[in-house]
Amino acid sequence: MTARLSAVFAAAAWLLPALLFSAPPVQALAAASAAALDTDNDSTVDLAEAKAAAAKVFDQLEKDNDGTLDPKEMGGRVSNKVFKSADPDNDGTLTKEEYLTLTERLFTAADPDKDGTLDAKELQSKAGRAFMRLAQ
Repeated sequence: MTARLSAVFAAAAWLLPALLFSAPPVQALAAASAAALDTDNDSTVDLAEAKAAAAKVFDQLEKDNDGTLDPKEMGGRVSNKVFKSADPDNDGTLTKEEYLTLTERLFTAADPDKDGTLDAKELQSKAGRAFMRLAQ
């Protein structure tokens, strides 16, 4: 019993600092993410900024220089179901245009107030996080 108790205390002593001093709060991460995309420094991300960021991400992911992304190149950024829905020609790849169309679709889903911008709070939502996987 004493050995078990010692092991529990040792594990707790090791985990406590990690829990207390780990990643910043989700809100701070969302604000930092918005700032990275916010090229006009208005504390929001508009669709033009979103598409510009997503186009850069597409270019970074597109390693084989064939002008498309396959699911492997996407690296799990979207589910297979979402990937297939973004592939209207069913060729198993996304062109940059298809990728940007998907980006716009996810941006719109993350904009519940329909003001055409995403703020840090909207980026924290499930839809906002899905959008950010394409834009970062």
